[in-house]
Amino acid sequence: MSTTLAFIGLGHMGAPMAANLVKAGHRVRGYDLVAMPGPGVEPADSASEAVADADVVISMLPAGRHVLALYDDVLPAARPGTLFVDCSTIDVADARTAHERAVAAGMRALDAPVSGGVVGAEAATLTFMAGGGDTEFAEARPLLEAMGKKAVHCGGPGAGQAAKICNNMILGVSMIAVSEAFVLAESLGLSHQALYDVASTASGQCWALSVNCPVPGPVPASPANRDYRPGFAASLMAKDLGLAANALRAGGVRAELGLRAADLYADYAERVGSDEDFSGIVRTIREQSGDPA
Repeated sequence: MSTTLAFIGLGHMGAPMAANLVKAGHRVRGYDLVAMPGPGVEPADSASEAVADADVVISMLPAGRHVLALYDDVLPAARPGTLFVDCSTIDVADARTAHERAVAAGMRALDAPVSGGVVGAEAATLTFMAGGGDTEFAEARPLLEAMGKKAVHCGGPGAGQAAKICNNMILGVSMIAVSEAFVLAESLGLSHQALYDVASTASGQCWALSVNCPVPGPVPASPANRDYRPGFAASLMAKDLGLAANALRAGGVRAELGLRAADLYADYAERVGSDEDFSGIVRTIREQSGDPA
């Protein structure tokens, strides 16, 4: 069934997500402060104009302050009962605040951050982690599945964001571990391919190794074979680990690896920003080990 959608935030992730909704037969009105809507997405002159006749409002924005500012701006313009689905990765507390503001304005809300990066957004293979009510998730699910391969209802408001930062803490820590292992292998005279052939079929197997391998060669599709041109930029990993670190401290969780990974990626992202994939941290580890190669 075709739905009228507003899509706010048409950057590297939002633009292909909106395009996939158009391909699925939905009417999409898009707005972004900078980017122009892609083919099939109807341009709106403002966010408020985009949401005015929408059944569902989807947002993909950089940070919690942007989401809260958007909701303050557009909630008065939306029709009562409109479903707001925020796909941004933001702080759990901000996600819950956004939900509360939407409900107070007579709307419904779902937080639904994604995993899969730009490649997943383009290929419609994202995984969505949703937080909110059962009814809201059931309504949003066909839209999420038009943009991805899997949608998981994780619990109440903020639960999607909680799942996202926990997942990405695992990813950040594991990428550092895999990168350190390859640098150790280099120092021991073990080839990249030999380590990959063993670890990818043994207990060291993980996504950071088998899909996003941080050294060129073993996994041809990994960013390491494209001079670390990002699929998932270092700056985004630093942001997500920063959110995880905030939650760890707030919850009193002793997570030495998670906090250390947040520090390492913050330093790495300060140097490379969005220009390198997060797997490029292997080069920093190598350089700090005394080998600039």
